[in-house]
Amino acid sequence: MITLEDVRKNPEVQALVSGSQQQLNVLGYTEHSIRHTSIVSERAGKILQDLGYPPERVELAKIAGYLHDIGNCVNRQDHAHSGAILAYDILKDMGMEPQLRTEIMTAIGNHDEATGTAVSDISAALILADKSDVHRNRVVKTNIATFDKHDKVNYAVTDAQLILDKEKRKIVLSIKIDTEICPVLDYFEIFIDRMIMSKFAAKYLKIWFELIINDTKLL
Repeated sequence: MITLEDVRKNPEVQALVSGSQQQLNVLGYTEHSIRHTSIVSERAGKILQDLGYPPERVELAKIAGYLHDIGNCVNRQDHAHSGAILAYDILKDMGMEPQLRTEIMTAIGNHDEATGTAVSDISAALILADKSDVHRNRVVKTNIATFDKHDKVNYAVTDAQLILDKEKRKIVLSIKIDTEICPVLDYFEIFIDRMIMSKFAAKYLKIWFELIINDTKLL
């Protein structure tokens, strides 16, 4: 079976991840490079692993997490769809079985809140992992005077943890926000669609989603 490590070492993947970030830097978007893809990959795999899914499903979730944003190399618009097709072709060339690469393509193609939703265990894990990565380390700009709302919200987040409680069958996104940088309301203004998407993704996995900001349960 093709593994995450195989995917990481693939020259095409490396070029696409790097090229995606170069384009997003020009456009002024937050970080979507190896840091983000590695975090999403690890969290997606851990979600399925902690829920008792087979190792093969865990590995597929990791691969989907690592590849989910390569479509940004084509264009930010519809990056989930273009990234899904790119991933399918790369995994085909690497020798992955058709059914497995199709599952990864489907998960990547449904990870964006504008057009997607949880349609499989891999898809649901990817969504939860992707939408949980909010942190000041994602802000690429260095001059706070040039920050837009996304930059301010991300920069205000000093800690974000995704915690799965198997016994209570719930997954908790716990965030610490420096309210001197931006109010908590700004987080909801920007990310409410992502939180709703995360809620439905958790429901697909038969668990509950909770959002806690500054030790207060909000969702």
